[in-house]
Amino acid sequence: MEAPGGTGRRGVPRHSDVTRDRLRRLNLVMLLPPLAAAGALCVALDAETWWQAAVLGAGVAAALVAFERWTAGRLRQVALPCLAVTGAVWAFGVVADCGTAFYGLTIVGSHVVSQLPRRRGAAAFGLLAYVTAVGLARLLVTTDGLAGELALFVLIPAGVTGVLTGLMFPNQRFYGLVAELEASRDREAELAVARERVRFAGDLHDIQGHTLHVVKLKVALARKLVHSDPARVEQELREIHALVGDTITQTKELAHAQRRLNLSAELENAKNLFEAAGIRVHVDRGPETDARRSELLGQVLRETTTNILRHAQAASVRISLSATGITIVNDGAREGPLPELRGLSALRRRVAEDGGELAVEQRNGWFLTAAGFPHPHPDAAWTATRATAQAATRTTARAATQETAPTAAPTADAPRKEGR
Repeated sequence: MEAPGGTGRRGVPRHSDVTRDRLRRLNLVMLLPPLAAAGALCVALDAETWWQAAVLGAGVAAALVAFERWTAGRLRQVALPCLAVTGAVWAFGVVADCGTAFYGLTIVGSHVVSQLPRRRGAAAFGLLAYVTAVGLARLLVTTDGLAGELALFVLIPAGVTGVLTGLMFPNQRFYGLVAELEASRDREAELAVARERVRFAGDLHDIQGHTLHVVKLKVALARKLVHSDPARVEQELREIHALVGDTITQTKELAHAQRRLNLSAELENAKNLFEAAGIRVHVDRGPETDARRSELLGQVLRETTTNILRHAQAASVRISLSATGITIVNDGAREGPLPELRGLSALRRRVAEDGGELAVEQRNGWFLTAAGFPHPHPDAAWTATRATAQAATRTTARAATQETAPTAAPTADAPRKEGR
C-alpha cells in the first residue's frame, strides 16, 4: 500500500500535487498535535530526572519525525534511524522503570510496518515480539509486584502496539483507494483529451477535405475554359481565392474553439457548389430546429455535399429542410453495395448522442441521406421525416425521367440500408 503521495506496491501512480498536499495538511493538522501532546504527557508522567526526560523526549521526537515523513510519503528515508532510537528508548525505559517509553516505538513501528511492500505480517509479528521481549526483561531487573510489572511493561505495550499496527492496515488501504481514484481521474482526463483530438481531427477533415475537393473541381473547370471563356476562368479563380480565405478563417476558428456552422450558410454554399458543378438543385425549406441541432444538420449537409461531388455522377439533388431534420436525395449513385462513408459514420454517432438518427439509403441509382431529431413525438416526427424523404425521392425521380429519357421511375424495391 502507500502513504499519502507515495507509490503503491501495485504501481499505482502518485497522487496529484494538490491531493497530496491536502492529505498531508489534513494529517498534520488533525493528528500531529494529539501525538505530540500524548508524547509530552508520557514524558511528564514517567521522567523523574532531566536526563530521563531527555531520553524519553528523544523517543517522542523520533516518533513525530517519522509521522511527518510518513505524511510526505518519505518515511523510508528515516525509518531505520527512528526505529533504532525508539527501540533503544524502550529498552532504556524498561531499565529505568519508565512504563510509557514504548510510545515512540509503537508510533514508528506501526507506520514502518504498514509501508513495507511485502511480508508485513511477519514484520508486525517481529515488532510485537521485540516489544514483548524487552518488556519481559523487566523481570530481570525487579521481582517486586510481578503482576503489575507484567501489565505495565508487557501486556499494555504489546496490546497498544498490536492494536495501532492493526489499525494502520485499513488506513493504508484508504490511501491506496484514494491513489486509485486519482489514477482513474488521470485516465479519464487522458481519454477526454484523446476524444477531443479525434473530434478536432474530424472537424479539420470536414473543413480541409471539403475545400480541397471543391478547389480541385473549380481548377479543372478553369483549365477547360482557359481559352474559350477567360471571364469565367477569372470568376472561378476569384471564387477559389475566396474559398481558400474562408477555409483559413474557419481553421483559425477551429483552433480557437470558435467555429460554429451556420445551416443557412451551408445550404446556400451547397446550392452554389452543385450549380457550379452543373447539378440541378431543388430546395424545400421549412422552419429550422434549435442552434445545437442546426449545427449538426449543417455538418451533415456539408459532408453529404462533399460525398455527392466526390462519389456520385449526380445530375439532380433535392434538399428538404424541416424543424425535425434534413434529407438530401441525389441521383447518379453507383450500383452495388453502399460505399464506406467514414465522415457520415462519425456524424451518425454525434447525431445519436443528441437523440437523433442519421440514415442513408441507396436504390436504383438514387441515394438518400436523412438526419432527424424526433421532437416532440419521436416516432411521429421521424416517420414524417422519412415520408418527406421518400416523397422527395419520387419527385426528383419523375423530374429527372421527364428531362432525360422515357425510362421507368425508381421502383419501391426494398432499399439497402446502413446503420438502421
